Amino acid sequence: MRSRLAAIVSALFAAPLALALLLLPATLTLSVTPAQAQTKVKIMVGGVDKQIYLPAKLAEQLGYYKEQGLDVELYNTTSGQAAATALLAREVAGVVGFYDHTIDLQAKGKFITSVVQFAVAPGETVLVKADVADKYSNPANWKGQPLGVTGLGSATDFLTRYLASRAGLQNQDYSLVPVGAGDTFLAAIQQGKIVSGMTTEPTVQRALARGSAKVSIDLRTPEKTRAALGGDYPAACLYMDRGYMEANKETAQKLVNALVKTLKWMHDHSAEEIADKMPKDYMAGDKALYVKGLKEGKPQYSPDGLMPAGAPESVLRVLATFSPNVKGKTIDLSKTFTTEFVAKANATH
Repeated sequence: MRSRLAAIVSALFAAPLALALLLLPATLTLSVTPAQAQTKVKIMVGGVDKQIYLPAKLAEQLGYYKEQGLDVELYNTTSGQAAATALLAREVAGVVGFYDHTIDLQAKGKFITSVVQFAVAPGETVLVKADVADKYSNPANWKGQPLGVTGLGSATDFLTRYLASRAGLQNQDYSLVPVGAGDTFLAAIQQGKIVSGMTTEPTVQRALARGSAKVSIDLRTPEKTRAALGGDYPAACLYMDRGYMEANKETAQKLVNALVKTLKWMHDHSAEEIADKMPKDYMAGDKALYVKGLKEGKPQYSPDGLMPAGAPESVLRVLATFSPNVKGKTIDLSKTFTTEFVAKANATH
């Protein structure tokens, strides 16, 4: 009797146990399935809080990098020249900087390629110290004067030299002073260390609000850029070492997908809505000024990331005017940019 009772009890416990064991592998499989791995990518930005480079951070804020399976780290530096140096040293996969660096570096034997165009205009302005604005608003009067740029060899360096050259000056007729942007630029112009300087938003609105400077040349729209430079000057972009790009096309495509989607989002939203997505510390304590700068500079942004037709030739013409690095060099413009990734991104976004 006891043995029969023990058998019955054993059977009662064995059935659930067997069922549990049967289900156990599936349960374990569900519990240990890892999240989809994300590809880590390092990007250097020549001033991450500058509005000219805003799409790089906005893509992160909107979650578009993660949507593409990317874990993007944005590193900040003071100028495009410093960012380009980091790229050549293979410290980063790409740089958010100005397209003109692709031409300048090719003239030095280095091949880097723009994979998506953020801007169809520089987004810069030339500010002049308010109390001497009547005299120094005209580049022809810059002779013998200190002129502010973000850094030597930067795009602001290139554009300042071209404006001076167009006014009949030689490189030796003036001095360029690297003053960065933001507080350092504002201090330099207020203290008279420079009489004029090229900078971008939100620094522009801060200087105007203080009354320390006036705008003399505006490069924030394609129309004003053509008037000042004699042609188009596409500027902010994401560029990569060409060898890295060719070897990592899947990663490049994912980055471009995220950035093209961001540009389209920007095109469909107001300056206020864009500002709402950005970190508060990018606004230097004044959101109203930040939004004002965005409104005035919004025409600079490309709606689709494509390189405007004929624009690379225009940039080359500008650089060849004054740059000893570019003068007399044969530049293969087809290697300075590609529409391969942007075309695919536009087809799917």
